[in-house]
Amino acid sequence: MTALLSHPLTPGTAIGYWRVSAIAEARYDLPDLPMQGEMDPFFFLTKDKNFIPHEYPCRTQFAAERRGRRPQVGALAPERNWLPFGSPRLDLSGFWFRPTAIAARAETVVRAAMAGIARVSLRTCGGAILTVNGAEVGWMAPYRRNAESIEQFEFPVQAGDNRIEVAFDDLAERDARFYIQLDWLDGPGVEAGIEVPDEALAGALELALATMHFDRPAYTGGEVALVLPQPIPAEVAVAVKVEGDFMSHVDEKLAHRLPAGATRLVLAPVASLPGDFRHFIVTLTAGGFTATRVFGVEVCDLAAQGAVPATPEGRVQEALEWIAERAEPDTVAALARLALGKGDARTEEMIARTLPVIEDCWDCADFALVPLLWGRIRFGDLLSAPLRARIDAAVLGYRYWMDEPGNDVQWYFSENHALLFHTSAYLAGALLPEATFRRSGRTGAEQSAVGRDRVRAWLDHFEQWEMAEFNSAPYFPIDLKGLTALYALAPDADIRERAGRSIRRLIGMVAASAHHGVLTAAQGRSYEHTLRAGRTLELSAITRMLWGLGNLGARFHAVPGLALAIRDHGLTLDETLGQRASLAKGEQEWIFAQGANRFAILQHAKTPDWALGTAAGYRWFDWGYQETLVHARIGRNADAQIWINHPGEVIHSGYGRPSYWGGSASIPRVQQYRGLALVWFDGQPEQPDFTHAWFPTPAFDRWNVDGNRAVAQSGQGVAVLAASGPLHPVTQGPTTGCELRLAGRSGWWLVRLTSGGAGERAARFAALAPAGDARGRVCVEDPEYGMVVFEPDGSVSAEGRRLALKQFTVEGTLTLRDAG
Repeated sequence: MTALLSHPLTPGTAIGYWRVSAIAEARYDLPDLPMQGEMDPFFFLTKDKNFIPHEYPCRTQFAAERRGRRPQVGALAPERNWLPFGSPRLDLSGFWFRPTAIAARAETVVRAAMAGIARVSLRTCGGAILTVNGAEVGWMAPYRRNAESIEQFEFPVQAGDNRIEVAFDDLAERDARFYIQLDWLDGPGVEAGIEVPDEALAGALELALATMHFDRPAYTGGEVALVLPQPIPAEVAVAVKVEGDFMSHVDEKLAHRLPAGATRLVLAPVASLPGDFRHFIVTLTAGGFTATRVFGVEVCDLAAQGAVPATPEGRVQEALEWIAERAEPDTVAALARLALGKGDARTEEMIARTLPVIEDCWDCADFALVPLLWGRIRFGDLLSAPLRARIDAAVLGYRYWMDEPGNDVQWYFSENHALLFHTSAYLAGALLPEATFRRSGRTGAEQSAVGRDRVRAWLDHFEQWEMAEFNSAPYFPIDLKGLTALYALAPDADIRERAGRSIRRLIGMVAASAHHGVLTAAQGRSYEHTLRAGRTLELSAITRMLWGLGNLGARFHAVPGLALAIRDHGLTLDETLGQRASLAKGEQEWIFAQGANRFAILQHAKTPDWALGTAAGYRWFDWGYQETLVHARIGRNADAQIWINHPGEVIHSGYGRPSYWGGSASIPRVQQYRGLALVWFDGQPEQPDFTHAWFPTPAFDRWNVDGNRAVAQSGQGVAVLAASGPLHPVTQGPTTGCELRLAGRSGWWLVRLTSGGAGERAARFAALAPAGDARGRVCVEDPEYGMVVFEPDGSVSAEGRRLALKQFTVEGTLTLRDAG
């Protein structure tokens, strides 16, 4: 009988092993149509689980053609192996920048000792056809964007091998959840798997990938390497694709030979890799069997950066030169080069390679258009006439808002995108006032006037409520990209002045929520690649340029614009912000609100030794999206950070919103008093059955996990974690040594940050525990603060104070106190 790499199927078990085809992709283009709608700053406050309701015309048409009809998936041959690594899904999710019809086929073998009737459930978001032993069992066709549907099917199982095939398809629009999950509900005793040439060797490759991990939580020099706790007893061919997040269009391919029995796989020197959070897609091949897994880690070559220049002028120059030479080659890097007088072939190639994104109206093309317009307006004389003509043609053909005809899936609804669309229309129209903008039919002067009115409305909203995407590390730079362009280029003085005020406000928020230059705060939208990138996140480059703190990476949006606003356009910032971003003494407490009607109530406390940020009274126990609601950092090591969430999926480095680290499937009750935070989860049955903390032990000077307590020290900063049950350190796989798990969807965590020695602090806070329940009053006796009372209305009382949610204003209240 053919060898299988398999697992037993018991009732409720998902089939984990599949042979799967490549994804077939085809553009799904419609005649250009306008859309109705406006900016929706609350689009991520989902009402139906994690379902985002905004629908493009392409989805409407696709659903009209296919919803409720048998899917039509072409002949696709399975060509690679999918191994589960703990995930119940065969997950091919990704990011597509244009509307794209996608399809795939997967097959697995169910081996039964005897014949019988099987009952299964099939989950997907698009359409799927289930076939067993060549006979079609049934199909489903809900085609709801990123919203899971479930159907049950029955079929006969014969003794021996049964071949199960699922053909599935969908329309990809930006982030697309493209997966199937086949759960075995009932039937004869079986195992499910894939045919392999050598079961023992295939199992060894699977075990190696299941236990493999990086030898550091982040790299600042030396070699990027994976540790193999379970060596492979054969020589292995290793192919590695190194890529950034979904916005990155630059990747690298590596090839290695791994000797039999090797315990370490060196991937590349840090100095040879881009400086940001990178995914290493590792593919192992031996004995005719191939398996793949994704591993993510931050890379930052500190030696290449050198000492921070002492003067503001020197730091601005350093930032421009770094981006001009070392950033990913796009219009942002081209702007930095033009600002240095480099209108050369390399600069033009950067622009030329980015222009198709704008010409084709890819999602996130607005990110590229704003710096392109800046370069064209201020430095167009450095560009060749043919390239200027192509830029102008792209500008005239672009879709600037949803009420203009188009067939794209640009995301118009979020605050950051809306600002860039309106800024682009305003500036592009002013650049070409007599020309006709193809989609709107307006003259440039008319287009600019529409953009100007919308920019003013956006600023009205921001000045009243600021950011619904509160404190979001990935979106501060996007907003700053638009605001700095307005400050430097706006034809209207009132807009320039208001943009300057808004820039100062955002930079002040970064300073207040930063710990020695690194943002440490609750965030309305977050991703794994932004949470784990302590050094190379663009905010770190901003704090380096402004205050001499932080490091430089490879991905940028705002730094060149901010540098030029300072260098060429007279932008000034509060000189004391650097002291706020890196406290030298005492304790700072900041309470404020964000979003329309103050929907996000935020707290932040920090000392020179620690920082803690949370969102108070925020949507307790609702389904979440991308919110990180508690974030801590200790000492001065940028990697010594902790956050806690309920994963939205169990696949590592996935595309879910929420994902494994970015956001929470179920939003916890979170409240804070100074260095103490309560985090209480109460999730839903279909969500993953654990909550967890990012706890990177190699980044700590000392650490210990004992039962339901964990303690970590970095410098003089100490973090004490307590939980409602035993904390289990993860000891294999991508997060080895960096993750603590608490079993169950419901349970509490306490986070207490303080200064001193880990042993003494652990002893002092050994009894720390909440009294109360998830939805009622909770009391915590703190050895330093005394009785801290967390009320079910979100208020907190301690030390003779009461912090009520109505006290929190958008402007915020900043309190400084002496240490102690």
